[in-house]
Amino acid sequence: MIAGGKSPIVEKEMDRLIQETVRNGRFKTTTSSLEAVSKTELSLICVGTPSSDNGSINLNYLKRCSQEIGKALRSKIAYHTVVLRSTVLPGTVEETMIPILERQSGKKAGRGFGVASNPEFLREGNSVYDFYHPPFTLIGEYDKRSGDTAAAIYSFVDAPVERTDIRTAEMIKYVSNSFHALKVTFANEIGLIAKKLKIDSHRLMELFCKDSKLNLSSYYLKPGFAFGGPCLPKDLRALIYQANRLDLETPLLRSILASNALQVREGVNLILKTRKKKIGILGFSFKAGTDDLRESPIVELIETLLGKGLTIKIYDRNVSIATIFGSNRQFIEKEIPHISSMICSNPDEVTDFAQVLVIGNPSEEFREIIRKKGKGKTIIDLVRIVQDLTKVDGNYTGICW
Repeated sequence: MIAGGKSPIVEKEMDRLIQETVRNGRFKTTTSSLEAVSKTELSLICVGTPSSDNGSINLNYLKRCSQEIGKALRSKIAYHTVVLRSTVLPGTVEETMIPILERQSGKKAGRGFGVASNPEFLREGNSVYDFYHPPFTLIGEYDKRSGDTAAAIYSFVDAPVERTDIRTAEMIKYVSNSFHALKVTFANEIGLIAKKLKIDSHRLMELFCKDSKLNLSSYYLKPGFAFGGPCLPKDLRALIYQANRLDLETPLLRSILASNALQVREGVNLILKTRKKKIGILGFSFKAGTDDLRESPIVELIETLLGKGLTIKIYDRNVSIATIFGSNRQFIEKEIPHISSMICSNPDEVTDFAQVLVIGNPSEEFREIIRKKGKGKTIIDLVRIVQDLTKVDGNYTGICW
């Protein structure tokens, strides 16, 4: 069909494109992988990676295709680049595809041939439009030469080309699709609650989506510690309670608090694994720039560590018994009076005492404290206050990186 200028699939604009490119000799078909590789500079692997019964992905088509390309590379003198478009889990290119290509070709990746990952983000029914109008094009490169070759394909597309390592490129397709599934499920659960409350769910979400500062934005989408504060936990519990009163199942909403609790536990486990007893906490409030301690996940982390017999000192410029007033002072005195004695007014008291320094919120001053006082300490960063990990002087661990 392709040789005859016809599209084998139903897709807008595809018939016209195939007809034009076949007619002018720019699109040719063959059943010989040897011919395909020998007469081109680059191979795009676009095979299916279907699910197995246990949920794993079936790589049989990728393996077979890699074998055929590898055999063809054996007799090719010119440099050739192999680019994977299929959706695969991180490590597949390095642990499955490259070894097959090297074994079959007798050559080494990066020297005898190039390798790159170029995941596709095309919607069925809109794939041609999406190809020409992407938010960006992603290239995961084995080396610069491989990346240059893969990126050259998109030289005529008016969109930025983002180049990264292969594992990141492999992972981002799963991140994207999981987030899309999350959004659909979130909207559906909110819709069920809205219908029961006689609210127009589409108008509701239309208004929700008008907020591009927080709701539809990159805000909150950076891995780190658990959420807390006076709003998120309280309002989420109230919404779940309302759904229960309406006899509605909202498993996604209910799972959020459980997952948040697991993130606190992960922070605790990182500290306990150090097997050190003197712990310094830098950052006590639930986020930088506030003295609000209500439902701060750091409070829960501290109380858990105290229960394990660890000794703790805390520093937060905004949380000092001498200067804090109102509801936050009452919260300390009534809810966590045993913690108030651990709060220090000077960061040196904490850094001089601690074997382990825990960064609890991204206050700017903590970056300088770590730079000056981190040497010889174990540093556990819950908020990614350290951006350049190569410049950390100490035993550094991030909670999600």
